[in-house]
Amino acid sequence: MSAPLAPSAPNAPLSPPRAPARAGTVTAAELLDFALRTAADPAVIDSLPLDPEGRTWIRLDGPGGSEAWVIGWPPGTGTGWHDHAESRGAFATARGRLREHSLAVRLPSEGWRSLELAADLDRSRSLGAGTGRAFGEHHVHEVLNESQTEHAVSVHVYYPPLPLIRRYSRTGQVLTLEQVERPADWQ
Repeated sequence: MSAPLAPSAPNAPLSPPRAPARAGTVTAAELLDFALRTAADPAVIDSLPLDPEGRTWIRLDGPGGSEAWVIGWPPGTGTGWHDHAESRGAFATARGRLREHSLAVRLPSEGWRSLELAADLDRSRSLGAGTGRAFGEHHVHEVLNESQTEHAVSVHVYYPPLPLIRRYSRTGQVLTLEQVERPADWQ
């Protein structure tokens, strides 16, 4: 089952733990630190309403002008293949377990509609509660809650705030650009 990266019901921003950030830039390490600390904050995580039918979210203000989201993942849901354009990011699992499938290559950011991927580019990792990962610009991945019985909750943070999300379909080793979403599509 694939669901939009941006969940289905917005909520008011909360004030999670803040990290100092240099003016004008936020590193991937700072994003990951924020995601991990926020994922460990029961007040923020418990404020997220969970829906058995679809993903839910709360938007947060992240460090240094970044944007963050607390996302609830019903059993069996996922994002589908996508990237976050020029934004670097991080995410951390607060509850449950998420699986990330990613590509170990930077794809061209424009000028293509379909690419055949080499056989050795796939990566997969499982992220249980209290774990997370950071990633750079143009990182192509999909995130899944593979549990058939338990919700997962995670914290995602992006800098600069997401200018767009590119969505892909994948058949075997062929990745095809399907859609480009802008912030108005998910905020």
